[in-house]
Amino acid sequence: MPPLLPAEPEPVTATAPRAAGRTLFTQGWRDVAFLHWAVDPARVAPLLPPGTRPDVLDGVTYVGLVPFRMRRIGIAGSPGLPWVGSFLETNIRLYSVDGLGRRGVVFRSLEAERLPTVLVARGIARLPYTWARMRLDRDGDRLTYTSRRRWPAPRGAASRVEFRVGGRLAEPDRLAAFLTGRWGLHQNAFGRTRYWPNEHPAWPLHQAELLGWDDDLAAAAGLPVAGPPDSVLYSPGVDVRFGPRVRG
Repeated sequence: MPPLLPAEPEPVTATAPRAAGRTLFTQGWRDVAFLHWAVDPARVAPLLPPGTRPDVLDGVTYVGLVPFRMRRIGIAGSPGLPWVGSFLETNIRLYSVDGLGRRGVVFRSLEAERLPTVLVARGIARLPYTWARMRLDRDGDRLTYTSRRRWPAPRGAASRVEFRVGGRLAEPDRLAAFLTGRWGLHQNAFGRTRYWPNEHPAWPLHQAELLGWDDDLAAAAGLPVAGPPDSVLYSPGVDVRFGPRVRG
């Protein structure tokens, strides 16, 4: 019998609560935009892996749209790969907590511009990566991410996010800590729920002004959202280390 869910998960924190174990691979996440919409937890609960539930703050959970630059994926401590391991990515994500109180994310889709990486991630890591045509334009403190899916269906699903980077946050508030202080992911792989931990420094976070937004990716992932996001944040990025997956 799976363990009962605690009445309340551990307090919101902006720093990693536990070590990830031995290094399976490393990544750099750069120029990260966090766009989030508040939703009813009951709406997303059927989309989460068995043994997890929506993680909630003040009665709501969130749908995230997160474009960024992936930098030099490295395997088992090896130097990062300069081409196949460096690419643009945009993910649609939900927020989960399991019976041990471990907070995580659940990816509904992950657009990436490197087809070999997409095929490996889908086949071995069992993550819902998709192949897309992607671009990042930068003009001073103004960044624009665009993405259009190539494979698999729905082909042509697109996203465009334009924003201006604002001032550094001296201390993240409860919502910023809740949305960005995630130290692993939950996934249903080969019929079992797994938790995949990672370690990285606390995010350096900035305010961000949304200048333009148009997105089909959330709807393609079964999560249509309406209106402007409830939270927009930016981070120049962190370096990340992933440990082995464990049972959820």
